[in-house]
Amino acid sequence: MAERSQHLQDVFLNTVRKQKISLTIFLVNGVKLTGIVTSFDNFCVLLRRDGHAQLVYKHAISTIMPGQPVQMFEGESPE
Repeated sequence: MAERSQHLQDVFLNTVRKQKISLTIFLVNGVKLTGIVTSFDNFCVLLRRDGHAQLVYKHAISTIMPGQPVQMFEGESPE
């Protein structure tokens, strides 16, 4: 059976979710959000900070900046 390819954004978001890496998310309107990804799907990201959740639509995201290096693939050294 053919192996399903994963999108880079899914690999990235799943890695930071599993490792509970704090992120800064910049929206297209300039708003800056910080928190930890608790869930995501094709259209949105659920961000949690201080016990509060924010549902952010992916089309509103400009940039995602992790608070520490992210090792997404096995054998890769964090930069």
